[in-house]
This record gives sequence, structure tokens and C-alpha cells, in this order.
Amino acid sequence: MIILAVESSCDETSVAILKDGKEVLSHVVLSQIDIHKLYGGVVPEIASRNHVAHVTKVFNEAITNANIDIKDIDLVAVTKGPGLIGSLLVGINAATAFAFAHNKPIIGVNHLIGHIYASSIENEMKFPLLALLVSGGHTELIYMKDHFDFKIIGSTLDDAVGEAYDKVARTLGLSYPGGPVVDRLAKEGKDTYDLPRVTLEKDSYDFSFSGLKSAVINKVHNLNQKGEEVNINDMCASFQNSVIDVLISKTKLAAENFKVKQIILAGGVAANKSLRERIFNEVEGYEIVIPSFKYCTDNAAMIAAAAFEQIKHEEPTHNYLVKGFSTKDEY
Repeated sequence: MIILAVESSCDETSVAILKDGKEVLSHVVLSQIDIHKLYGGVVPEIASRNHVAHVTKVFNEAITNANIDIKDIDLVAVTKGPGLIGSLLVGINAATAFAFAHNKPIIGVNHLIGHIYASSIENEMKFPLLALLVSGGHTELIYMKDHFDFKIIGSTLDDAVGEAYDKVARTLGLSYPGGPVVDRLAKEGKDTYDLPRVTLEKDSYDFSFSGLKSAVINKVHNLNQKGEEVNINDMCASFQNSVIDVLISKTKLAAENFKVKQIILAGGVAANKSLRERIFNEVEGYEIVIPSFKYCTDNAAMIAAAAFEQIKHEEPTHNYLVKGFSTKDEY
């Protein structure tokens, strides 16, 4: 089965074509990071306008790179949410127009499920499994007994991991996006600042990062008031160690209690090199699966991979209405 997928939930315009959910025939991602750097974060209206300007070009490039005829495509898949409403609608309308013009069935895919199934492109999913989904907008622990059987057992009560990284980076005067910069500088620093590890109740799988973010802001403010210099590298190392300590401790607790075979690390923050290294080194007794860097951030290949499994549980449609469109974090 050949699936053409579209992803436009935030500021990446992406189209990919996969065969049988694994063989990547083409994978095109147009990033807007350089545009949004000027504002220190994604501006929704600018993001949607750039999707409109470039989505047709991305479609054409993906089809050309795949070296197939449009008639060979069996299914169109598109991100239906969650995400920025304007950005989502550009992708949905583009995918719907393509499906209608070429008489192809279409299916809407949840963006978060796409992140989880990014791991299936290069690996086999083994159940029961635990997915640690960490991104700019989400921090969740998800238990899966089987394909498309999701149970959220833990989530953030406030800031998502990626959001905390961006806010801390802004406090330290670093560029957007903050995650890669903080990760790089943390490698050069030491965990010298006393920052909290917020674990909540003993048996809780939930997360909270707003207190840690506030602790960094207060520490920087107090040092500035005293006229003392903030060691940026050490602050990054201290912040990152606090984040990863909590992520790993919660993951280990959930994996042990739910007796899983496999742990999947997914989402944009899964590209964090320190997190990748530490979860391999510190979480023992389970198969650890992490997608390649190119499949961690938002991309259409993950949407195609998820769609390949989803059609075994949900019929695609020819009425060209994407069912379940929502900006909320629903599975």
C-alpha cells in the first residue's frame, strides 16, 4: 500500500510517501524556524500563511522524489490535530483537494499518534509497550497493549518539556528554538546550581515543569541583583539534568509497574542527545526504541506510518470530510 501523507500542525510543511508503512519513497520537510526565530517562537498567523505559500511545491517535490505515478497512490493521510488551527486547516484542505482531484480515499491521523508510530518506520513495535512522548506542547506517558490501544497514564500538569526548554533559553538570552541550544551548552557545563526535581506524589506518573522553570528564572534574577555572573553552560546543565532525571525516573516507574517489553521515546524532544544517551544507559531490562532524528520532529512520514496501521481499525472515506478534526490533545 502506498500512502501519501501531509503534516502541517505547526510550522513545518511536510509531505511524505511511504510504502507499507515502512519504505520511505520520499520525505520532504520545509521548516520555518528561521522565520520564527525573529519572534522568539512560532507566530500562528505567519505559520499558516507560509504553509499556504509553499504546500503545493512540497507536494510536487514529494511526488517527484518518490518516482511514482499519482495513480499508484492508494491512500491520502493528513494530520487532523492537535495543533495550530490555521496551520492544520491548510494541510487538511490541501490533502482533501488532492484526494478529491484524484479520487483517493482520505483519513485523518492524530498528530501525537504519528509521533509514537514514527518509531515503527525503522523498528518493530512490541507490546505491551510504554511511550514517553516529549515535545514542545506535550509530555505524556502512554501505555499500549496493542496497536491503536492507548492509555494515557501520565501527563504534564503545566508546562510541557519543550515549552520549558524554550522559556529557560529565553531567560538566558539564548536563541529559539531553545532545546537544541540548551542541550549543546549543557554538554560544556556542570550541574552546579541547586535546581529542584519535581516528582509529585510517590506513585504518580504525572509531570510538572513550571516550578523548575520558575526556579531558573528566580536564580538568574537573584544573581543579576547581586551583580554576579550567570554561568550559562552550568545553568543549562543543571536545568537539563533536572528535566531528564524526572523523565527517566517516571519512565522507569511506569515500565516496572506495567511490565512492558518495550519503551518508545518519541516527539521533538526525543532528538535531545543527552536524553537519548541517558535513557539507553539508565533504563535497563527493556528494549529502548527511538526514531532517527529526522523522524522525531514534526514530519509527514510518521503520519503515513500511523495511517498504515490505522486503516486496520478505521475505514478511510471518500466523502472528503476529515473526521475528528480537533486542536485538542485527544487520542
